[in-house]
Amino acid sequence: MKTFDLAIIGGGPGGYVAAIRAAKEGLSVALVEGRDLGGTCLNRGCIPSKTLLKHAEVIEEIKDSRTYGITVNDFSYSIEEMINRKNKVVNQLKNGIKGLMKQNKITVFEGYGYVDDSKTVTVKTGDDSEKLQAENVILANGSKPFVPPLPGLDTVDYFTSDTIFDISEVPSHMVIVGGGVIGLEIACIFNSLDTKVEIVEMADRILPNEDPDAAGYLAKEVANNGITIHTGSKITSFASDDGKTTVTMEKNGETKSLQTDSVLVSVGRSPNLTGIEDLSVDFDGKFVKADRNMKTSIDGIYAVGDLIGGFQLAHAATDEGIKAVNHILGKSAKKESIIPRCVYTFPEIASVGLTEAQAKEAGYRVKAKKVDIAANGKAIAAGETSGLMKIIAEEKYGEILGVVMVGAHVTEMISQATSYMHLEGTVDEIESMVFPHPTISESLFEAGSAWLEKGIHFN
Repeated sequence: MKTFDLAIIGGGPGGYVAAIRAAKEGLSVALVEGRDLGGTCLNRGCIPSKTLLKHAEVIEEIKDSRTYGITVNDFSYSIEEMINRKNKVVNQLKNGIKGLMKQNKITVFEGYGYVDDSKTVTVKTGDDSEKLQAENVILANGSKPFVPPLPGLDTVDYFTSDTIFDISEVPSHMVIVGGGVIGLEIACIFNSLDTKVEIVEMADRILPNEDPDAAGYLAKEVANNGITIHTGSKITSFASDDGKTTVTMEKNGETKSLQTDSVLVSVGRSPNLTGIEDLSVDFDGKFVKADRNMKTSIDGIYAVGDLIGGFQLAHAATDEGIKAVNHILGKSAKKESIIPRCVYTFPEIASVGLTEAQAKEAGYRVKAKKVDIAANGKAIAAGETSGLMKIIAEEKYGEILGVVMVGAHVTEMISQATSYMHLEGTVDEIESMVFPHPTISESLFEAGSAWLEKGIHFN
């Protein structure tokens, strides 16, 4: 039986990054992956969606070209070529990870890993299996789309986020079940491809976990772009008839039916527990319980990423994987990480820290200030004036508790706000920093100045 200092189950952003960090620290590492290196993020999530969102962005710019004095009389697109390009992007990145595994002398096992309390890992590939022994194990099993037991759903064809990015034809009409991050990003893609998109969300607003100002702003923007949103609506049944699907929903006691040729189910994700059935680790609800250092209840076994809940984000999993390796090496996490959140819609949303409501619930005396991007010089020049900046801070000392951004390129800017929070910065420090002009990032300075009642272009 082969032995390793560390065995990692799952080759997604939590697992493969942990493997590289551990190998660079001198540990012998085994990485077990049953599907594709890169996990859901690279193969069926973050990268496919962002690739196709770029295609949608180009299409929108062509449609709006007259605004810039450019006339495009006719253009066409090919969903087949779009999917082919998406596959090329995915394969390039996947091959890059394979190269990193080889470069760092990480032993990769292709198969599903089954772990027991003794940290013995059985790798199963079809009818074949082999065992390996590890001193430490990191569980990075990831998650899978949650498909709720809705009446009639099992009688109709539907997509999940695992399958939608390999679609072969552009539907004329799509009903998206769920108004969360994934559903909204996919809505923006297909809306740009001239699909009539309708979103059905049970909560009273889209993005129920995000700041209400940001969610409300986005709801208006996507509605203006032709996407229909049914909030406060509960789906009661699905039915198939002559190649079409009828989706019936109820709102405020009234029933409404939508007939569509495509359904996407996007109501969240469930942890993938395959391979840990024989482990006696503690759970927190449906998720594996792990502490600040990613330790489970079993010595030497760690868990990271979607398996433990919290922020089900690729960069959160990466941070947790590194924390687990650090603890194996005798370094404990000193504080909780500050995790930014990004929604790649049109316009984008990016946020970090607490929402205004969360900050008040946590007992802070909160002051929040919001400014529009509409008056920003770069935004006007680029024709990207939709958006806002919002700072949530402790009233007395101005400690930054949260930042919310809506607009073009804000997913690239949120790291600036994250840096302030990581360093326990205050609004005064935002206001005293020099921002380059003209940039949309200047709106963060404007929000800071307005928070301090010293606004330049905003009161």
